[in-house]
Amino acid sequence: MNRTTAATLMNHTSSRSHAVFTIYLQQTEKSGNNADNSDIGVTTTSQFTFVDLAGSERMKKTGAEGERAREGISINKGLLALGNVINSLVDEERLLKG
Repeated sequence: MNRTTAATLMNHTSSRSHAVFTIYLQQTEKSGNNADNSDIGVTTTSQFTFVDLAGSERMKKTGAEGERAREGISINKGLLALGNVINSLVDEERLLKG
């Protein structure tokens, strides 16, 4: 996995990337044997998704210039779009209207 970092006035190793990790767990509880000697059990499946987003940064505070400034602008645009998507998904009125 490659992760880009760059120094800013706010953080010497500021992450310039987003990351999404998903972990799947499956647990089976066995409960004795039935008449044909096979185990009977309950299986529980879980999914955990961890999201690490590059931080929203104010240009004046970071002192970013050139490529770092363009990265910051791009990160902020992406975070704005993600926020709009999340707000749309949880907006009950929009869901009811279809």
